[in-house]
Amino acid sequence: MDNLSNALEKLKLTSTDNATDSVESCLDCLLKALANNNTEASVKIQEMGVLPLLPTLLSPQSSCTPKVANIIAEMAKNEFMRSPCVGAGLIPPLIQLLNSANQEVLLQTGRALGNICYDSHSLQAQLINMGVIPTLVKLLGIHSHNTALTEMCLIAFGNLAELESSKEQFASTNIAEELVRLFQKQSEHEKKEMIFEVLAPLAENDVIKLQLVEAGLVECLLEVVAQTVDGEREEDIAQLKTASDLMVLLLLGDESMQKLFEGGKGSVFQRVLSWIPSHNHQLQLAGALAIANFARNDGNCIHMVDTGIVQKLLELLDRHVEEGNVTVQHAALSALRNLAIPVVNKSKMLSAGVADVVLKFLQSEMPPVQFKLLGTLRMLIDTQAEAANQLGTNGKLVERLVEWCEAKDHAGVMGESNRLLSALIRHSKSKEVVRTVIQGGGVKHLVTMATSEHMIMQNEALVALGLIAALDLVAAEKDFVGANLVSVLHKLLSDERSAPEIKYNSMILICAVMGSEPLHKEVQSLAFIDVVSKLRAHENKTVSHQASLTEQRLTAQS
Repeated sequence: MDNLSNALEKLKLTSTDNATDSVESCLDCLLKALANNNTEASVKIQEMGVLPLLPTLLSPQSSCTPKVANIIAEMAKNEFMRSPCVGAGLIPPLIQLLNSANQEVLLQTGRALGNICYDSHSLQAQLINMGVIPTLVKLLGIHSHNTALTEMCLIAFGNLAELESSKEQFASTNIAEELVRLFQKQSEHEKKEMIFEVLAPLAENDVIKLQLVEAGLVECLLEVVAQTVDGEREEDIAQLKTASDLMVLLLLGDESMQKLFEGGKGSVFQRVLSWIPSHNHQLQLAGALAIANFARNDGNCIHMVDTGIVQKLLELLDRHVEEGNVTVQHAALSALRNLAIPVVNKSKMLSAGVADVVLKFLQSEMPPVQFKLLGTLRMLIDTQAEAANQLGTNGKLVERLVEWCEAKDHAGVMGESNRLLSALIRHSKSKEVVRTVIQGGGVKHLVTMATSEHMIMQNEALVALGLIAALDLVAAEKDFVGANLVSVLHKLLSDERSAPEIKYNSMILICAVMGSEPLHKEVQSLAFIDVVSKLRAHENKTVSHQASLTEQRLTAQS
C-alpha cells in the first residue's frame, strides 16, 4: 500500500505537467494495486483525492488514456465507487472517447461506462440522453471483427435495451441489420446467446420487430430451430426455446405479423404450421402461440379455419388431455379462442367438434387452462343458439361453471365462468338451459355479476336474469329472493353512475319479477316508484320511455 500511496502522490504532481512516462508508471502501479486488492486500492484512490484528476487524463490524444479508462473500469466494479466516479465528472469525457479510432481506448471506455452505470437506471438514462446508443451501434458496425469490442457493445445494448426510453433511439439506428449480420456469422452457442439477450428486449418494440423481420432475423431463427430440434444437448434445447420464443414475440407486432402471414401463403407461416404436429413440446407450444398471434384479425382467422388449422389444433389438444403439457394446452386453447371470434368461423368450428374436445379439459385444475377453456366456449356459442342450448343443458359443465364462479383466488376464471353462464342463457333463450342453471345453483352468481365493476358484465347478467324471469320465474323465485335481487336492482337504479343500458335492463327485470308474490312485495317495500319516476326525466330517451312504462306497471299493481 505504501507503493500505491507514493504513486498517488506522484500522480497528483505529474498529472499537471506533460511527463507522460512518469504518469504511465504511476498508472501501472495503480492497476497493479487494483488487481491485487481492488476494494482497498479503490478506497485509497478516493481518499487521496485522485478521482478529480482523471478527467484531464482522459485525452483522446494521450497514450495514457486506455490505462486511465481501465483504472476507472476496475474501480467501478465496486458499488461504493460509482457515485464518486459520477461526481468527479468522468462520464462526459468517457462518452467523448467513444468516438476514438483506438480499439483499446474504445474497449476500456466501454467497460468503464458499463461498470459505472451498472444496475442504475438513472445513469443509464443519462447515457441514452447523451446519445450513446447511435455511437455504440456505429461502433458495432465498424469493429464487428473485434470480438472483445463486439461483446462490450452487446453487454451495453443488453443493459440499455431494458429501458423503455432506449427503444426509440434504437429504432432510429440500423441496430436490426447489425445484430442480424452478427448473428449470421456466429457458430458458438455462447455468442448466439449474447445476441439473443439483446434481441429479446429490443423485439418488444413494434417498430424494431418489423426492422428485425425485414433484416432477415426470422430466417436465422428458423435455421436455429432446424439445427437444434433433434438435439439432446442442454445448449441445443436452450437455443431451440430462445429461437422459437423470439419468433412468437416478433408475431406480436401487427405489421411484422401481417408481413410474415403473407395472406396465408408465406413460407414462414407454413413452417410454423409444421411445428404443431411436431413431437417436441417446445415447438408445439411455439406453433400454437404463433397461430394465436396470426389469428388477431378476422381475415387471417377466416383463412386459417378454411385451410384446416382447427383440425391440427384439435389433434394437438387430444395428445395433451391425459397429464398433458399445461403450457401447450393453454396455447392451443388461446389459438382456438381467437379463431372463433369471426361469426363465419363459429359454425364451422362447432361442426369440426371443437366444443367436444375443449370439454375434455373441464376437469383441469390449472387456472390458465380453465380461463382459456371458458373463453373459447364463450366465443363459440356467441349467436349460436343450438350450441348454447346443447352446452347449457350439460349438467356437468354448468356444475363446473358454478364451482368456478366461486374461484375468488382467480378473478379471471371467476369472471369468465360468470360470463359463460350468462351467455348460455342469452344465446339459447331456452327454458331447459334456464332450468339447468337454476338447478345447478347458478342464479345467485348472476345476481352478484350484476354488481360487477365492469359494465359489460353487469349488462350480460341483467339480460340473462331477465330471460330467467321471463322463461321460468316460478322455479327461480326462491333463488331471486335468497340472492336479494330486488335490493340489487334498487341500488343499480338509484346509482347515478349506472349506465343507461344498466338502468334500462334493471327496469325490464323489475317488471318481469312482479309476477312473483314475494318479489312483488319486496318491490313495494323498497318504494321503487320514487326511483323510477325520477328516471322519466333521464336524458336517454329509451331509459325515460322505459321509466314511464315501469311506473305505470308499478302503479297498476300497487
